[in-house]
Amino acid sequence: MKKIYSYQLVILRLSLVLVLVSASAIAQAASTSAQISTSTTAFLKRFVNKAGEVNYGAIQRDPQQLDDLLQDIASYDTKAWASQADLYAFYLNAYNVLVIGEIVANYPLTSVQQMPGFFDKKQMLVAGEKMTLDQLEHNKLRKLYDDPRLHFVLVCGTTSCPRLSREAYTGKELFVQLNTQTQRVLQDPAFVQVDAVAKTVKLPEIFKWYEAEFSSKGKTGLAYINQYRSENSVPASFSTDYYSYDWRLNDQKK
Repeated sequence: MKKIYSYQLVILRLSLVLVLVSASAIAQAASTSAQISTSTTAFLKRFVNKAGEVNYGAIQRDPQQLDDLLQDIASYDTKAWASQADLYAFYLNAYNVLVIGEIVANYPLTSVQQMPGFFDKKQMLVAGEKMTLDQLEHNKLRKLYDDPRLHFVLVCGTTSCPRLSREAYTGKELFVQLNTQTQRVLQDPAFVQVDAVAKTVKLPEIFKWYEAEFSSKGKTGLAYINQYRSENSVPASFSTDYYSYDWRLNDQKK
């Protein structure tokens, strides 16, 4: 009888240990996710100005924050207790940080086009998986939530890209942040170039490349834009054209 009691006591103690270990793992996963978001915001506020331009030279001279972020991105456990919004935010932040990291690794340069395979060949480590930037966008982000607003939050290091936000995306505030960033970009006169006198509007070529996405649900590209320009919408009668994509680096030193 004593042996049975002792055996049951051992089992109970082991069960309690497993519960405590599991609770600890959950807490560590949550803090890791929060830490990546907090660290990314601190990094962006230090090295990105209000125009969304990146000080690549300064990062290269003092890379510790970037190196720490790249390590966090590489080792993050996407299976550990993350909601879909948390995971989406993680991948958004990872994309933008990885772009900066690869540019810094090859700096000085004047365009991402000087790095062959930058989007579709270069393998990067994200949450324990090797993938390209294109794979991160299409196989991770789009499979989670395929939304045209993605085009205004992913920043590929070029002048024609949207302005890089100085705040990291978080699962809790994700959809508010997506709307805020999209409004900021589509109200930017450098991004959507309206000429009221000539009655024309010039759009970046992404609206031509991804026309089907912006024309979903029966809306034209211009109608999509006007959803985010309530106070200064572009008249539907204006003629639409596209300005050439500017592949120059979004560098503070131009």
